[in-house]
Amino acid sequence: MHTGDSVDTRDPLDAYVDEVIALANSTRVAAESAHGTSGSAQPGDDAQSPATGNDPGTRPGDDPHGTTEPTHGTGDTHGTGDTSDPGHATPPPPAPAPRANNDTPGPSPTRTPAPTPWPTARQSAREAAHHAPREATPTPLDRAHGLILAAPLTALTDLPPFDTSAMDGWVVAGPGPWDVQGAGILAGHAVPGALGDGEAAPVATGARIPADTTAVIRSEHGRIDDKGRLHPLRHVTQGQDIRPRGQECRSGEVLLPAGVLVTPAVLGLAAAAGYDELPTFPRPRAEVLVLGDELLTSGLPRDGLIRDALGPMLPHWLRALGVEVTAVRRLGDDAKALLKAVRGAKADLVVTTGGTASGPVDHVHPTLRALDAELLVDGVAVRPGHPMLLARLSDGRHLVGLPGNPLAAVSGLLTLAEPLLRVLAGRAEGGAPYGAPLHQDVQGHPHDTRLVPVALRQDSGSGHDWAVPLHYNGPAMLRGIAAADGLAVVPPGGAHEGQEVEILDLPWSWGSAAGGPLPAQSPTRHATMDPA
Repeated sequence: MHTGDSVDTRDPLDAYVDEVIALANSTRVAAESAHGTSGSAQPGDDAQSPATGNDPGTRPGDDPHGTTEPTHGTGDTHGTGDTSDPGHATPPPPAPAPRANNDTPGPSPTRTPAPTPWPTARQSAREAAHHAPREATPTPLDRAHGLILAAPLTALTDLPPFDTSAMDGWVVAGPGPWDVQGAGILAGHAVPGALGDGEAAPVATGARIPADTTAVIRSEHGRIDDKGRLHPLRHVTQGQDIRPRGQECRSGEVLLPAGVLVTPAVLGLAAAAGYDELPTFPRPRAEVLVLGDELLTSGLPRDGLIRDALGPMLPHWLRALGVEVTAVRRLGDDAKALLKAVRGAKADLVVTTGGTASGPVDHVHPTLRALDAELLVDGVAVRPGHPMLLARLSDGRHLVGLPGNPLAAVSGLLTLAEPLLRVLAGRAEGGAPYGAPLHQDVQGHPHDTRLVPVALRQDSGSGHDWAVPLHYNGPAMLRGIAAADGLAVVPPGGAHEGQEVEILDLPWSWGSAAGGPLPAQSPTRHATMDPA
């Protein structure tokens, strides 16, 4: 037996993950020694904060209801890396020692990339999806509901395909009164025999009309005398109550453009126009990876553990965006499990929660480096949720890394995941954004965009629509977004009462499913606001 140096037969990526874990552990020990602390809860750790009235990082004087956020740091703690006070920030961990073997990929030194402006980040997500392959597939009508037309819907026949009766009654030829002939003409039967002048025949709605007929007289507008002759009770005009061939469309006419959502009405139109299946884009597929050792899936918070809010929320949020969710996996803070899950995922989009910063249990960046992924967006100048990221994996799939705090994760969904998924699904990118004036001042961040939950209300006195900022809008909170109609895009520096701001729809909002902007006035969305 050979007794010399042992040979490492592990997968190189697994060897790399072991190195990442070792580095993270050494970093944590060094940090604990420097601060005289122990345990796993360090500033910037990948942990969800309980949705309480006091956000992590809230300073004296901040609104306890979450109506404002700290100027520096939003209190994101589940892998966001926000700090509560830049004057008392935790010193950075020591840099890793140089590796002797440069052939094995390893973690790069900790860095703080310049955040991407919020509008640019959304545009980057849209452009990333345009580079992903999207192929139209023929889909049977009974499975096409909710998909997007990949090609214009063109009529395969005239509608109606022949002259038909629009009413039950009598079909007549020439001037009256008319002699009534036969048992009647029913829908679904062959071409009826021609009528001579002065003749009539009973006819059912939808039945074919004999050639060279004058009109259809409704049952309630005619009378038959004792000699079997039909007399009109109203003036008869040429062609009345007859639907002529091609009245709705002619064969080859474009009925709907590509990019339209297939609704029940679209299915009916397609069937009437002769379709058995429709060219559609398949639903994008997404897999959700929930990270964090501190998360409970049932019961009350206990012993430093908190309930997982994102696992129950994200899959349904993605489905509301028209996405097929293929799996939801809870991995904890496990670098090997994360690498294996991302590498083995078959979905178009992998969504992770937490772990996007550079703390000792933040494994998303190292995993992306191990997979040779391209970081398209690495941090966004938005609060909450600025440590979000978007990456393109080597096989063309995408990964969106969401912060772990619930509202910060929602911010990441609407900033990066929603624009990317909209394009992948073939949905129209929409026209100009719609806005609404703010009902009150909203404090802003000096440099970053803020996304603030708002309710859309209509002033009963003036009839104007307003965006009412909601309380409990801290990064760890869901109470505000649960009552919201949308998110107001507040520019750096804040916005004043009456200032119009862009509104981001929630996917279940009125009009969102059709891919277009919500009308500014919609009684189905607006409750009345007391002018007082």
